[in-house]
Amino acid sequence: MEKQKDYEIRTGCDRGLCRAAVGRQDRQLNTYDWLADVPGNQDTTDLVEVQFKHTRKGYYHNVNRLPLKKGDIVAVEASPGHDIGVVTLTGRLVNLQVKKANLKSEDDIKRIYRLARQIDMDKFREAKAREHETMIESREIAKGLGLKMKIGDVEYQGDGQKAIFYYIADERVDFRQLIKDLAAAFHVRIEMKQIGARQEAGRIGGTGPCGRELCCATWMKNFVSVSTGAARFQDISLNPQKLAGMCAKLKCCLNYEVDDYIEAGRQLPGRDVVLQTTDGDYYYFKSDILAGLITYSTDKRIAANLETISGERAKEVIEMNRRGEKPDTLQPDTETKKPQGPVDLLAGDSITRFDKAKKKKKKKQRGPSDGQQAAAPKAQQEGQKAAKNQSEGKGQQDAPRAPKNRQEGKAQQESASAQAVDGSPAAEQSAAAKGGGAQPQRQHRPKKKPRNDTPKE
Repeated sequence: MEKQKDYEIRTGCDRGLCRAAVGRQDRQLNTYDWLADVPGNQDTTDLVEVQFKHTRKGYYHNVNRLPLKKGDIVAVEASPGHDIGVVTLTGRLVNLQVKKANLKSEDDIKRIYRLARQIDMDKFREAKAREHETMIESREIAKGLGLKMKIGDVEYQGDGQKAIFYYIADERVDFRQLIKDLAAAFHVRIEMKQIGARQEAGRIGGTGPCGRELCCATWMKNFVSVSTGAARFQDISLNPQKLAGMCAKLKCCLNYEVDDYIEAGRQLPGRDVVLQTTDGDYYYFKSDILAGLITYSTDKRIAANLETISGERAKEVIEMNRRGEKPDTLQPDTETKKPQGPVDLLAGDSITRFDKAKKKKKKKQRGPSDGQQAAAPKAQQEGQKAAKNQSEGKGQQDAPRAPKNRQEGKAQQESASAQAVDGSPAAEQSAAAKGGGAQPQRQHRPKKKPRNDTPKE
């Protein structure tokens, strides 16, 4: 039986990093290392990229040749003391990242001491636990001094000897007194760093109007200036509320597709060009830049007799106008314009599609049939009629009483049929009915006592 091999499974750390070269994009500093599986990649350089809190990162020399991989927690050189960070990139790609950071001096690149020990991690967690409380108290101190600034974030160094205060201010601020008060209150070395509204949004994070995490808090490495010209090129309404992002500045995503819009807009004629036809002049109304379609109107100000044509057709009409020719219509000769009529959005849909289906009522159990219910009163009437005839002289016996219920009426009918069998006039009437003659009215006689035909002994 083959021996089972033990495979090393690399799990990430608590900073959102995962196996080898791939990192969860919940921090903008994570970089995909597409050279991670190349042999000898880490031996090409001793530079290592280390990530700290949020958007801060640094580059360090691995002078001790430690076998570092993405996700390792290391202690690096700081002034003063040391700091704790997470390795985010190693190998050849670090040289390219250093060029983007514009680190020209070797003094800016410090060294890595060691992998973080348990004592280092305890100090690091203790220092991080004080950051929120320090930020709230520092805001009160700045407000007491009357400074027009906002302290957005506080970051303690890994050993707790230094604290970086990130602030936002529209004007120049003299915070010399503030530094003295902060040093006296927290007993650490103070460093002030000014950031903009976009950097603050990247450090805090959030969700944009598109429903996704902010680009500045996930993958963006640098900020590019955004102007309203990008919105004009894309025919976006200049509404400040819709164009502004979470940082109250123009959205960075306005620059994503502006190059494609500019390139596609060059294929269309200018907006000030008037197309002349035999029917009249047509003026620019609107355009779909990416689709290459332009809509013209016969009026400069309102939508009247709109005609939508392609950019190639518009150029053909312009060239014809230059030669002194005027086409009959803007539409090409091969195309026939379809009459524009009202569009029925509910065509083909049933008007009862939202009605609730009616539930079928359960049939109740019926009693005796209608014929059976009507038989009882009919038998009563016949019994009363027979009694009346007998009282007039036909009957020599006592007049029968009317049946009390349906069973008694049925018994009377059976007795009448028995008399017809014995040769009574009722039998003659039934025989006449079978022969096809007129059927006389049936008369029911009262029930007689049964005859006892048995001979006496």
